[in-house]
Amino acid sequence: MNTEQFWALIDEARSQASAPEDSYDVAEQACALLSARPREEIVAAQQIVWELLADSYRAPLRAAAYLVNGGCSDDGFDYFRGWLVMQGREVFERIVAAPDELAELPAAREAAADGEELECEAALGVASSAHIDATGEELPSDSFTTRYPPLDPDWEFDYEDADEMRRRLPRLAAACLS
Repeated sequence: MNTEQFWALIDEARSQASAPEDSYDVAEQACALLSARPREEIVAAQQIVWELLADSYRAPLRAAAYLVNGGCSDDGFDYFRGWLVMQGREVFERIVAAPDELAELPAAREAAADGEELECEAALGVASSAHIDATGEELPSDSFTTRYPPLDPDWEFDYEDADEMRRRLPRLAAACLS
C-alpha cells in the first residue's frame, strides 16, 4: 500500500460510513476495508498513518487544535490529527497547509460552539486493529518508524493569549473565542 492507496481507502471508508462526519465511524469502516487486504498492505498502512502524523506535526496546527478543542495535550494533538486524517486527503492537506482554514469546516465551528473536541484516537490504530482482525495477531513491533520534526519556535507562545491567537489564526479565533 502506498499513500495514494491509503487515501483511496479513507475515501471509500467515508463513502461507506453511515455518518461520514463521525470520524470514529470512518475509522471503523477503514479498519474493515483494510482488514480485507493482504497483511503486507495492512502493515504498510501503519507506516503511512505515522508519516501523515509526522507531516502534520506543526505548531500552527497545534495552536488551531488548541483553539477548537479548548486545549491540546500531546495526546490530544495526536487524536486531533487522527480526526484530520479521517476527513480525507483534501481536507487534511488544506488544513495542514493553512490551519486557519479550519474555521471554514462546519465540524470545527460546531465543535467550538458546542464545547466538543475534534479527535479520533481510533484513527491511530486503524492498521493495528485491522491486523488483529485479519490475523489474530498484533502488528509486528517494527511495523513503523516515525520521527517528529521540531516544532516551529516562532509559535512558542502562550496559547491562552487570545490576542496572539487572533493575530495568528484570525478566522479560527473569531469562530472559537468569545
